[in-house]
Amino acid sequence: MNKVPFVSLKNQYAEIKRGLLPYLRAAVERSDFILGKDVQLFETDFARYCRRRFAVGVNSGTDALFLGLLSLGVGPGDEVIVPAFTYIATALAVTYTGAKPVFVDIDPRTYAMDVTQAGKAIGKKTKAMIPVHLYGHCVDMDPLLKIAKAHGIKIIEDTAQAHGALYKKAKAGSMGDIGCFSFYPTKNLGAFGDGGMVVTDDESVHRKLLMFRDYGRKSRYEHVSIGYNSRLDTVQAAVLRAKLPCLDRWNGLRRKNAAAYNRMLKGVEGIATPYEAPYAKHVYHIYAVRLKDRDAVVAELSRNGIGVLIHYPIPLHLQEAYAGLGYRKGDFPVSEAAAAEIVSLPMFPHLRESQIRRVCSVLKRALKGRQ
Repeated sequence: MNKVPFVSLKNQYAEIKRGLLPYLRAAVERSDFILGKDVQLFETDFARYCRRRFAVGVNSGTDALFLGLLSLGVGPGDEVIVPAFTYIATALAVTYTGAKPVFVDIDPRTYAMDVTQAGKAIGKKTKAMIPVHLYGHCVDMDPLLKIAKAHGIKIIEDTAQAHGALYKKAKAGSMGDIGCFSFYPTKNLGAFGDGGMVVTDDESVHRKLLMFRDYGRKSRYEHVSIGYNSRLDTVQAAVLRAKLPCLDRWNGLRRKNAAAYNRMLKGVEGIATPYEAPYAKHVYHIYAVRLKDRDAVVAELSRNGIGVLIHYPIPLHLQEAYAGLGYRKGDFPVSEAAAAEIVSLPMFPHLRESQIRRVCSVLKRALKGRQ
């Protein structure tokens, strides 16, 4: 059987191996494994890439959100507006601070936060909003920033899936008070393990983040705040330094692959391909299509060796972990419909057109069999 994996990182490693090994060798020889030279260098490089003044490396995308929220003063008694359709880490980061996530529905085409609904959800306790640039497509940020400014609300961009994406001419992560990134291995820019980053232009936020990630310390044994052990590993920073120069080209390959999918699936009954808004440059961390009879089609794809996943089958307001918030089925119909129909097809920079052709062939056959 000619299998097609959902994601493969082997070709990516082969491409960067020559440039990566000297970085790793130097890190090992220095043995500065905690907050070493490569962390500082990568923070500088990544801040410049995101068009931000500062960047602070942490141990995961979840901690980037959590510590980012803390740096903006979010805590018990506050409310933070979060889309109902995203990975649960976005909401968990709010919960970790002691604040309450308030869910809102999504745009039916981009799957990103519905800006109008976000505006309507603002209350007296609202301290911040977390627009998620889901799947690699940016939220419509201008109206959201306008709403936030009018209400004195902070904006935390969840950019875990959108490294290098554009909103008009602005980089994802460069528009809110802070931008938060994950470097999980399968991301558009991924480490060899966990890692995360917060970017900002605010010097006071930068100083707080430096303390929060490292036990709240001002000096080696002087602790001025309640801090955490959340430092980007030096070896992971070396890996990310080697990969960063390739990011835009790899995103270009993702866009090329998405265009091939769009071309091969154009006009096929029973499937909706991803939408790219005029203001956006999608970087296709995920190539998500919508199918009415999803389970049967996914089963057929799997039987034929096609790697597929579902991002995400249960919206946040229906997760058992958040049952205590009192939401019910039907509260966010757009999120619920997306959760029932979304299928993520194989997508990575080095995916071959012949592999895309096979995926589309099996998918078309499966869809035809359901009609």
